[in-house]
Amino acid sequence: MTPDVVTIGLGYIGLPTSALMASKGMQVHGVDVNPEVVETINKGKIHIIEMDLEESVSKAVHSGNLKADVVSVAADTYLIVVPTPFKGNHEPDISYVEAATKGILPLLKEGDLYIIESTSPIGTTEKMRDLIFRKRPELKGKIYLAYCPERVLPGNVMYELVHNDRVIGGIDDASTEKAIAFYKKFVNGELHGTNARTAEMCKLTENSSRDVQIAFANELSLICDKAEINVWELIRLANKHPRVNILQPGCGVGGHCIAVDPYFITSDFPMESQIIGKAREINNYKSFWVAEQIKKARHAFQLEHGRPPAIALMGLAFKPNIDDLRESPAKYIVQKVLQESQDEAYFIVEPNIEDHQVFKITEYKEAAEKADIVALLVAHNEFKELKYAKHQVVLDYCGINQRI
Repeated sequence: MTPDVVTIGLGYIGLPTSALMASKGMQVHGVDVNPEVVETINKGKIHIIEMDLEESVSKAVHSGNLKADVVSVAADTYLIVVPTPFKGNHEPDISYVEAATKGILPLLKEGDLYIIESTSPIGTTEKMRDLIFRKRPELKGKIYLAYCPERVLPGNVMYELVHNDRVIGGIDDASTEKAIAFYKKFVNGELHGTNARTAEMCKLTENSSRDVQIAFANELSLICDKAEINVWELIRLANKHPRVNILQPGCGVGGHCIAVDPYFITSDFPMESQIIGKAREINNYKSFWVAEQIKKARHAFQLEHGRPPAIALMGLAFKPNIDDLRESPAKYIVQKVLQESQDEAYFIVEPNIEDHQVFKITEYKEAAEKADIVALLVAHNEFKELKYAKHQVVLDYCGINQRI
């Protein structure tokens, strides 16, 4: 049976989207370059941690509506949901989008719908349009191309894919309408039509805005540290103003969106994106600063006690209660601290991961009990229940006990 949709990329967005579409009765052919991922999905299992996802994938696979493979097949709609990493000095790399597009070129036919969901620089959809029509000129004016960025929160993806509004931009009005009709099949949120360039910029703008707001909070935390002010209390009080809503500081910014998307703007518009660029600098510096603070605490402990401390580094994920380590400031901090380790004992903790290829993971209660210095990097729920002895040094960089 010819599938309704081919999803290229079965990661944190591609797999949940595929499972959701399959739950609505659509025949979905998911494609991933990793054979192990394909094998796992075809067993009804998942290779990532996401609430409610495994149940959805299992149902989709066993119903026959979702099948994974390493190659694409002919369909009516193609969703491109592949990574867009960096090259050089934070320059966006759309080679995966281009490779995925080239892979389906022989399969495209009149009336097909092609949609990019991958975060992309402005103009990417038009570049793929030009690529397709250059290789398949007979399709010009006969297929539909659009861009529709995801806007979901890790840990709540399955709900937000259904209920969040979506911005959908086609290369022309007909493409926009065709894509809106497609998303209406499985999205309950409002669908906002625009052009491809605006949709691309909207995705980048949303996450750049968040990055700037977090940078303000992180900058306040640096100022307050020097001024000997409790930043958590300060922000709580400032937010009593009816028109002030300051976010909470952390040890940096991570993830596949907020820590990445601003560079898609600054790379193409370096002179015009001064605030956006500075926010990236501040949030990156905060991670460096946290690592330096842990080193200072280590040095102070050794001077006072005449021995190296045991240090617990609590958290590796980029945000609480998930297993996603992409662009994680906590992971960077751990690596930075370990680079200059000597005789110290380190306990590296991530309760959402059993094994890691680089770090030996320690159970969180054991680490917190044995450590002389406890550095809280991620506000996982498990860490909120921990109690500490008076002799322990607790460095809280995520405000676990002081949520705003």
